[in-house]
Amino acid sequence: MSFAAAVRTCFQKYATFEGRAKRSEFWWWMLFQTLVTGVVALIGGVFIIAAGTGNSGGQVNGPLVVIGGIFYVLAILVGLALLVPTYAVGCRRLHDRGMSGWLQLLTLVPCGNIALLVLWVMGGTPGANTYGEKTS
Repeated sequence: MSFAAAVRTCFQKYATFEGRAKRSEFWWWMLFQTLVTGVVALIGGVFIIAAGTGNSGGQVNGPLVVIGGIFYVLAILVGLALLVPTYAVGCRRLHDRGMSGWLQLLTLVPCGNIALLVLWVMGGTPGANTYGEKTS
């Protein structure tokens, strides 16, 4: 699955927690989500850094700080908007392994992220499982 196809699929299945997702779909989505929120936050950081540099007397350029803050708020809003499809594709990825999507609650346990990462990296079960047919 290509990058564009994976992003399109995840937006089409925005809150679909049923079915299966291939590794490529999951990892392309994670890259997209990280890049989008990261770039918006980086732009905000650039504005905030620019506000404090290049001024004599330690004056801070107020409008640049405000613009940077707006970008930080925008990064938070984008991250929240992408949260549901991220959990949905994570759930479908676990389904591809024949496991419950509720295993994503491992993120609440110390070192649970590592176990979840290992599960996401592993290949899916061949053929059909309780969550549906293998996606092509």
